[in-house]
Amino acid sequence: MNKVLTTCPYCGTGCNLYLHVEDGQLIGASPAAGNSVNNGSLCAKGHYGFDFVHHPDRLTSPLIRKNGVLVEASWDEALTLITDRFKSHIKNFGPDSIAGFSSARCTNEENYLMQKYMRAAIGTNNIDHCARL
Repeated sequence: MNKVLTTCPYCGTGCNLYLHVEDGQLIGASPAAGNSVNNGSLCAKGHYGFDFVHHPDRLTSPLIRKNGVLVEASWDEALTLITDRFKSHIKNFGPDSIAGFSSARCTNEENYLMQKYMRAAIGTNNIDHCARL
């Protein structure tokens, strides 16, 4: 079994933990001792909340709706569709008709980029997050 040192993805606290990996599968997690943030402790989410990684319902490619049905698409196709729809929506209804919602599973840097994108590229301050514990 390999132990991989990483940072917990559930909130912005930054607790360190070890992921236990065996035969390419994530099978457990344990706290990293000596870290000044969590000092060898983890909350329940950090300790037991890793089952989403190998869940069979986890999305592995973008889905777009064609004729009322969600179908797999390439990243280029999905991003082009999103870009075109955003541009059209902003043109018709203005930038404040769009809002962004970010995730506590993102890094602080990713959340920063999300709010920067919404403010600078889209032109709105309508941004929220789900970092409530």
